[in-house]
Amino acid sequence: MKTMVLTGIQEMKMIDVPDPEIINDNEVLIKMKVVGVCGSDIHYYLTGKIGSQVVKYPFPVGHEGAGIIVKTGKDVKRLKPGDRIAIEPAMPCFKCDQCLLGRENTCRNLKFLGCPGQADGCLSEYLIMPETSCIPLSPTLSFIEGAISEPLAIGIYAVKNSISIKNKKIGILGFGPIGMSVLLPVIAQGSDRVYVTDKIDERLKIARNAGAFWAGNPDKTDIVEAIKQHEPLLLDVIFECCGQQDAMDQAVELIKPGGKIMILGIPEADRWSFSADLMRRKEVTVTNVRRQLHCTEDALNMIDKKILDVSSMATHHFSFEQTKEAFDLVADYKDGVMKAMIEFD
Repeated sequence: MKTMVLTGIQEMKMIDVPDPEIINDNEVLIKMKVVGVCGSDIHYYLTGKIGSQVVKYPFPVGHEGAGIIVKTGKDVKRLKPGDRIAIEPAMPCFKCDQCLLGRENTCRNLKFLGCPGQADGCLSEYLIMPETSCIPLSPTLSFIEGAISEPLAIGIYAVKNSISIKNKKIGILGFGPIGMSVLLPVIAQGSDRVYVTDKIDERLKIARNAGAFWAGNPDKTDIVEAIKQHEPLLLDVIFECCGQQDAMDQAVELIKPGGKIMILGIPEADRWSFSADLMRRKEVTVTNVRRQLHCTEDALNMIDKKILDVSSMATHHFSFEQTKEAFDLVADYKDGVMKAMIEFD
């Protein structure tokens, strides 16, 4: 089969590799139909690493996917050939202390698609996954919606772990796919006002159309002063979704005393810094968000029931052969891109 691999910094190519085969009886063979390009994929593409996770070339990335079941192992019960599925990229062991506590997202033995040292990504024609990582798609859901359920689930999980959202003042700093994946459930849960920032004006238009009360570009506007004019008592919870230190500094200034900052963005630097004075005096809580624990099915159900509308997230579409073009577009933030989708024949 053909697979797309990273071969160096900002380099990738398509190669031929042996067709994957089912080894364990709980596994399925998937024919890939759609893969979404994620910000973490771009980190590996541009820098060759995310923190301690360092790429060894050649390496296939990609973890937002959907496809069709081609073959199943003898112990597979829920799935059969021909089933359309969304892929949950996490493959926990279900046996360690974290899994037994219901924290499969911090499994001690976790394997995650497209993570160096864990598992190859899904930018291939075929993929082997355990049955537990495959979620059937209803007939009314598209493969693109199936793939988008992965980042959407992260947003749903972050909102779930934050505060009671109804009637609250919310900030979302960074409005890429993850920022949008936060905005949609925040709006659905009845927030009072949502303030969104991003450096791409096209994304701000999407935010306004999706229900944001205010959206501003930090390259053109003093974000802190502009939001303070509307909210002198500041914001109840802020979701940092871009991994930028200047956004974190804004979050600390904009959060109200007793407020909560949720960190979803992946920074290129190894450390965050905070104003000790403001953090201490405001008694701010900071919570890191690790992927999408138990929320992928919720994401699919909310899309299917029209509770959340993700139709404006997939802004660009590419063939499998055009994968590098898609990665370059996302890496350079060109053409107002929100999310690029790789679609297989």
